Amino acid sequence: MTLKSKEGREKKEKIHPAFSFPSSEGALRGQIIGGHEAKPHSHPYMAYLKVGQSACGGFLVAPDWVMTAAHCLSGNITVILGAHDVYEPEQSQQVRGVLRYYPHPAYNPDTMVNDIMLLKLTAKAKLNKYVHTISLPKTSSDLPTGTPCTIAGWGLIDEDQITGKLFETQVNIYSRRKCVLFYPHLDSGMVCAGSFHQLKDSSQGDSGGPLVCNKVAQGVVSFGYDSPPGVYARIANYLPWIKKVMKN
Repeated sequence: MTLKSKEGREKKEKIHPAFSFPSSEGALRGQIIGGHEAKPHSHPYMAYLKVGQSACGGFLVAPDWVMTAAHCLSGNITVILGAHDVYEPEQSQQVRGVLRYYPHPAYNPDTMVNDIMLLKLTAKAKLNKYVHTISLPKTSSDLPTGTPCTIAGWGLIDEDQITGKLFETQVNIYSRRKCVLFYPHLDSGMVCAGSFHQLKDSSQGDSGGPLVCNKVAQGVVSFGYDSPPGVYARIANYLPWIKKVMKN
C-alpha cells in the first residue's frame, strides 16, 4: 500500500493512505506487489469503486452493503460488482450507486484512525457465482500472529504496467508488538499484515479492499510506509458500530 511516486521514494517516512490520487504525472492506480492474477471471479465479494478519476477497492458484506476505507470518500462513488477486468464490459458485472455513505464518525484523516466506511447501495446486488457476500468476524478477538491471509485489488502490477484485472497475493498477520515499532500510533482498531522476507503488500488503488483470513474479512486496506507491513482497519474492533449502522 505504498504510493509509488517520486514523493513516495524521496520521503520514506511518510505514511501513505493506500489510495490513488490524480497527479500531473498521471494517477498511479495501485498495485498488488509480488502477486499474480487471480482466477477470474474467485473473489466474488470484491467491489471496484470508481471515485471520480481515482479508484478504491471494497467488498460486499450484505446484498445492499459494501465495506471500504473511510479515506476513499472524496466524491460520489460508483460500485462495480462481479468484475474481473474492470476495463471490459463483462456480463457478470453489476453496477450500483450509493444511497448513503457511513464513514466511521471518529475517522481521523491525519492519523488514519478508524479508517472504515459502510456504503448503502441504491439497490440490492443479485447474488450469484460472480457476486457474493463475505462473512465478517464473529468475535472481537485478535488473530494469531502468522495467520495466512489474502489481499486482492486492481491496478498497476509495477510502475509501467497497467492492468484492469484483479490481482491477489498472500500475506501474514504481524504481531502487534513488532508492528508498533513501525507505527507507534497503532491502536486496537488496526491490524498489521505483510511479509518480513518478501516484498508483498497492497498498494494505492487497493485501498478499502479486504484482508481475508480463513474466508472471513478481517481487515480493510488502510495505509503503510514504502515497504511492508501494511496497516488495515481491524473489522473485529468495529462490530458493534457495523451492526448498528446496518440495522438502522
